[in-house]
Amino acid sequence: MVQSVVQQQYDQLAKIYDQRWKNYIGNTLNFVNQWAAIPAEANVLDIACGTGEFERLLLQDNPNQQILGIDISTEMLAIAQQKLDGYSSVRFEQGSATKIPAVDEQFDVVICASSFHYFDQPIDALASMKRVLKPEGKVVILDWCKDYLLCRFYDAVLKVTDPGYRQCYTQTEFHNFFSDAQLSIQAATKIRFGWAWEFMIVTATKDSTLC
Repeated sequence: MVQSVVQQQYDQLAKIYDQRWKNYIGNTLNFVNQWAAIPAEANVLDIACGTGEFERLLLQDNPNQQILGIDISTEMLAIAQQKLDGYSSVRFEQGSATKIPAVDEQFDVVICASSFHYFDQPIDALASMKRVLKPEGKVVILDWCKDYLLCRFYDAVLKVTDPGYRQCYTQTEFHNFFSDAQLSIQAATKIRFGWAWEFMIVTATKDSTLC
């Protein structure tokens, strides 16, 4: 139910999404790109890829980067496909964090930016990411951080006004999800963009003690 509501919302937003959220998209995805430091030879999965802006960033530097972008919104995917139609190394498919259309251990890097607060089953989503991650691969997730007062305000408002929204988490809660999914955190921090947006980011790998 939640997924279908989110899908409808983003299908409706697709045509205006890039312009409406231009600064937000630019700040967050440029930061994720720098933080993740993705090798040119890596096979990348971008979960909740939206209109393909992260793919565009990667392909600017590495036109042959192998990327699969998935999203639940067919309208967002249509824009992404059109935007990057000239690149044969990137493809887009409909899918969700808990139902990734890929075989086991396929990707070197799994990216998920600004979407975790929509996930109805966060541990299941992380387990699904772990399934498609190569043994030496890494998961990089950026999301809102409830440790900040403004994020707590957004969280309270969106729970009332947005039927697709689930919740954002404190950094401690966020990190506990990784532990529960048997993913080992390698790097983490919190960051603020301007006065309005406050985030946390994690890079994690498969827990070698449990593999």
